[in-house]
Amino acid sequence: MNNIQEQIKEEVVAAREACEISGPGSKECAAAWDAVEELQAEASHQKQGKEKNSLEKFCDDNPDAVECRLYED
Repeated sequence: MNNIQEQIKEEVVAAREACEISGPGSKECAAAWDAVEELQAEASHQKQGKEKNSLEKFCDDNPDAVECRLYED
């Protein structure tokens, strides 16, 4: 998660530079900020995590149940 935060910071700097050079209404500026938004969305999705299904919830409550046994090959 820390790595994506670093990437976001780098993209924000790049976006500011692109807007400074090309102007705030330019395609380059818009594309740079789109990249920042995509990284922020990915960070949000990673933070949310995966919701557990009913079996996973059952096994959390009943780790010794037959259905929850794990076998090694």
